[in-house]
Amino acid sequence: MPVADIARLADHVGQLVAIKGWVHHLRSSGKVRFMVVRDGTGLVQGVLVKGQLPEADFAAFDRLTIESSLTLKGKVRAEARAPGGYELEVTRVEPLNLAQDYPISPKEHGVAFLMDHRHLWLRSPRQQAILRVRDEVCRACRDFFHDRGFILVDTPILTPTACEGTTSLFETDYLDRGKAYLSQSGQLYLEAAAMALGRVYCFGPTFRAEKSKTRRHLTEFWMVEAEAAFYTLEDVMELAEGLVSYVVSQVLARHRRELETLERDLAPLEAVVPPFPRISYGEAIARLQEMGNDMAWGEDFGGDEETVISQAFDRPVMVHRYPRSCKAFYMEADPEAPELALCVDMLAPEGYGEIIGGSQRVADLETLLARLEEHHLPREPLEWYLDLRRFGSVPHSGFGLGIERLVAWLCGLKHVREAIPFPRLLDRLYP
Repeated sequence: MPVADIARLADHVGQLVAIKGWVHHLRSSGKVRFMVVRDGTGLVQGVLVKGQLPEADFAAFDRLTIESSLTLKGKVRAEARAPGGYELEVTRVEPLNLAQDYPISPKEHGVAFLMDHRHLWLRSPRQQAILRVRDEVCRACRDFFHDRGFILVDTPILTPTACEGTTSLFETDYLDRGKAYLSQSGQLYLEAAAMALGRVYCFGPTFRAEKSKTRRHLTEFWMVEAEAAFYTLEDVMELAEGLVSYVVSQVLARHRRELETLERDLAPLEAVVPPFPRISYGEAIARLQEMGNDMAWGEDFGGDEETVISQAFDRPVMVHRYPRSCKAFYMEADPEAPELALCVDMLAPEGYGEIIGGSQRVADLETLLARLEEHHLPREPLEWYLDLRRFGSVPHSGFGLGIERLVAWLCGLKHVREAIPFPRLLDRLYP
């Protein structure tokens, strides 16, 4: 008897199959009993009719509990009213492990309780739907870059210095070599790889020791970062626009059922098609001030400002050319306005804020040396990075996309903590 995935039961109508999974729901009605079983690919209802399977197997139903594991055998039949559209006429029930009282019930639980039981909360239909969307996002990102000739380069997690500012570093002792830090970004190493391979990307965890409790922040999160030799800011803006529109289209094409489970309004996602609106930092400041925000020119946007700006558009908006004073040391200056950086932030609509940050990088050695001094960064650990400007430097650009923020927007989540299997937050390192 073949073992079948619930998601592929349509291929087995009229056949006897085995399902290996866990009990999701139990219901009894006299001589007929029902159980909904999940196997990680979907849900199926098993129907047990007294006399149509061994008495011991029929009686085993009474011992089963929610989340007990088992093998269920029976004939597949189409049933539009059943979960997934198919039922199993059960002929055998083989319990594997009888679960203890399951702590997560259909009633409302507090966030702290659910986070303490995150290892079990993942089994709920909502959390499974989110993780399936996340999987699609990751797959689509890889496909997008592969199809455009970008080479995957794995960048280090342990680094000798900061990339995005020294105040948000996780520090550790590196054997007898002194201090090391968990990577804030793979960007600097990607720049080196781009000088070898032309167009590259990395995909991995990054770490920020920011003491922030906002709904958009994690201390450990995943980024996909791209870097390309000879790309200008305009090139990288077009690349970012293409990536996000492609990912959204793939999620809509492949995971409407999951989005429906999440009760996500699809209309805003269906509007995400190029071209994306583009406004300068100066234009964004003017818009904010017109709406009563007293933010001064020269300040970086916070979550509130990003929300206000993004709510004016029905698709992601790209805000470009921020003041250099509020951006990272490696960003190239605008030759027409040297006080501005050739950089861009992509803000997701519906108030979800920044999902991409990118820029054209400083290509000149002397300029980069001056920037290190401006930002009070040590030169010695970055000599290798300076070498990139000594040996065949070229204009180059790149960006980083935060996976959890993108998933949160696509799924309509209130907090990024649900967009990653096991979130790490300011106040949480368990489980």
